[in-house]
Amino acid sequence: MAAALALLLLLPGALQAQAPLPPAPSIPLPGDGPLLLPPPPPPTVPPPSLGPAAPPLDAPDPTNRMARPALVAELSQQTVEITTGFTGTQLLVFGATDRLLGPQPDGSPGDDVLVIAQNAPEPMIVRRKIQVLGFWINGPSARFRSVPGFYVVTGTRPLREMLPDVERSTKHLGLDKLPLASTGVQDPGYREALLQLKQNAGQWREQETPMHIAGSRLFRARLDLPATVQTGDYQVQVLLVRQGRVLARQELGFRVERVGAAAQIAEVAEQQPLVYGIFCVLLAAFAGWMGSVLFRRS
Repeated sequence: MAAALALLLLLPGALQAQAPLPPAPSIPLPGDGPLLLPPPPPPTVPPPSLGPAAPPLDAPDPTNRMARPALVAELSQQTVEITTGFTGTQLLVFGATDRLLGPQPDGSPGDDVLVIAQNAPEPMIVRRKIQVLGFWINGPSARFRSVPGFYVVTGTRPLREMLPDVERSTKHLGLDKLPLASTGVQDPGYREALLQLKQNAGQWREQETPMHIAGSRLFRARLDLPATVQTGDYQVQVLLVRQGRVLARQELGFRVERVGAAAQIAEVAEQQPLVYGIFCVLLAAFAGWMGSVLFRRS
């Protein structure tokens, strides 16, 4: 009995000596107040990038073929100088194509290259000589408004085999397709006479011999400039022809100019024609007198 009484006396002190337990967390219900959520985790920062990954070395570039030009051409020189001893020269046109040139061993047709060189057109008069009382005088004439002083056509094949007649007529390609409109006498004989005069002087040519082809992609053509070539700017058109159609075009240019004594004589003759005429007469008289002195018979 005494032991039970002692236990009852000690129990309240033991309960008072224990630490109080924390209150149980309460879960707020809707309408009780704002809901406090834990802060979000910090965002993950990706590592620094050095740019897009480069394709492997053996991967083909799909844009390489699109950026590659189908035709590339160049001239051997940009200026042709005429001196007092000028007897003509040659100009080289060379280049390369994207596809094969000429007929292939398997019989499939290849591409063709056409080169056209010309200068600025000028008006020209063609007259017919008639005989009157034993003398030849100028007769009827035809005036052509636009006549190129120099016109040369060359290619990997003759022009008539590369392009149909309709295509050549539309683009005025070839000697027979030049737009030679004239006023005065309307006679086809004057056009034929003009064509013959230019061809005999070496100023108009339509070469039938094909240009040189190397490696089925490289081409080379020679343009012969005669001694009577005119000064000024010249245009060279290089055309890529495939199955009777012009697919690509590149325009080049060069200039013909006089240099040295020839340039000075031409300048005097143009700016001071009277002085030039008197000088020529005196020079001819002096040459005649000198010849008579040297070859005088004793």
